[in-house]
Amino acid sequence: MDILRFATAGSVDDGKSTLIGRLLYDSKAIFEDQLQSVERTSRDRGEESTNLALLTDGLRAEREQGITIDVAYRYFATPRRKFIIADTPGHIQYTRNMVTGASTADLAVILVDARNGLTEQSRRHAFLTTLLRVPHLVLAVNKMDLVGFDQQVFEQICDEFSKFAAKLEVQDLTFIPISALLGDNVVDRSANTPWYEGPSLLHHLEHLHIASDRNLIDVRFPVQYVIRPHASSDPELHDYRGYAGQVAGGVLKPGDEVMHLPSGFSTRIKRIDMAGTPVDEAFPPMSVTLLLDDDVDISRGDLICRPHNHPRAAQDIEGMVCWMSADRPLAPRSRLIVKHTTRTVKGIVTDLQYRIDVNTLHRDETAPQLGLNEIGRVRMRLTQPVFADPYARNRMTGGMILIDEATNTTVGTVMITDAH
Repeated sequence: MDILRFATAGSVDDGKSTLIGRLLYDSKAIFEDQLQSVERTSRDRGEESTNLALLTDGLRAEREQGITIDVAYRYFATPRRKFIIADTPGHIQYTRNMVTGASTADLAVILVDARNGLTEQSRRHAFLTTLLRVPHLVLAVNKMDLVGFDQQVFEQICDEFSKFAAKLEVQDLTFIPISALLGDNVVDRSANTPWYEGPSLLHHLEHLHIASDRNLIDVRFPVQYVIRPHASSDPELHDYRGYAGQVAGGVLKPGDEVMHLPSGFSTRIKRIDMAGTPVDEAFPPMSVTLLLDDDVDISRGDLICRPHNHPRAAQDIEGMVCWMSADRPLAPRSRLIVKHTTRTVKGIVTDLQYRIDVNTLHRDETAPQLGLNEIGRVRMRLTQPVFADPYARNRMTGGMILIDEATNTTVGTVMITDAH
């Protein structure tokens, strides 16, 4: 059974947490004691009905203010598929949390309040999801019950969003009218929208084809750890040398010719182990151990790929940055620690090319720096080469994390556009 990761995004009070609560409730994916706790909290707050948003808003501050602050992950399954949901915040000051939640998603559900139409935050989140290369987008027009399930309101919002999406690189876009509070078109089709002929949200999530979204052409295997069980009394394990990591791209099989970077040495795969058991093939996002025919000097941070299909070993990087630090801005000459797959190097920002206005997509080429939650394009110079692909080609080998040298906190993310 495959897993679909999806994130909810949208403006404040558009009903993201309520939608996830409704999905969990209607698909019977919550325990009785969880429901009783939510019902009790709702009563204590004087609410007439059960507030399903409380199923995901777990922080005390979130419950008191009725907003989502941190990314909340929830897991549930239906007979067809398993799901990992990231409930991301709507507030502008938590944009970095939204980026974190959407960075690994296969699909993003952007909620829009039917009464308000597209807001600045709706556009911001649509832009961010396309920047993060989330392959599938659902625009869920929520609170349709408050506009009398009016078809014209729904179609007007869809038209407006389609015009905005035309400026972005949206691969797959679906529109669904819903009421998260009442459950219309969330798990089952609603009789209140006879004019809507599409699937319910859950039906769409269950049947969405995601296997072809992963890059199965370019073999990329960043080495995370070298396994040498020295202390084992088993004679078979005496000469065991395995290279553990997560497959970032392509399909690996025993007998395949592979190349090691940075040495450029070629060898063949002798065996692939997964949790101690040999497997016939490995593909994203499997975590496996590779055993090779030859003894090659391989360590953490190195990469295994195909001899005639390898990423660039690059020290000069260009990319889009989402800046996440409130304490310090990003400006030219900023020195940072850069984490790329399993390799960690130091780097310096050589140039801030422009800052982008997320709402109008206007590029400000005179911007001196990037502040908290701002996005722009930068050039960086690294002390050692990294084995990078463009982010559009591979989200794992095309992404980098920026870390503050002094505090060791994550201060930014980079989506690589070019590597030299």
